[in-house]
Amino acid sequence: MQQLNVNLTIPVPTDQVLISKIELEELQQESLSGVYWNMKDLSKRINKSDRWIKDNILYRPRFKKILDTENGGFVYYPKNQGQTWSFQAKEMARFLDKHFIQIFGGETK
Repeated sequence: MQQLNVNLTIPVPTDQVLISKIELEELQQESLSGVYWNMKDLSKRINKSDRWIKDNILYRPRFKKILDTENGGFVYYPKNQGQTWSFQAKEMARFLDKHFIQIFGGETK
């Protein structure tokens, strides 16, 4: 790797701070701790319709085994009409990142 040593001072505005990328990612994950999404929140987060989310994520057997609270997961699947979906935001965000290729990459169901 090449290296360039420069003695340079760059002012940082007093209302801003510099942090490492790792620290930023940790702070973003922490911001989701204790937060729950409903279907509208999830739909907005991944820019997909409720129907698409259900067809491509929630009702795919391989994912439902992981997600459903009845299997120890972090998604509450409504049992009756009128009940709402509930997602632990931190865990759902982690799941989406981990399974991005399988969800969005066109892998067959």
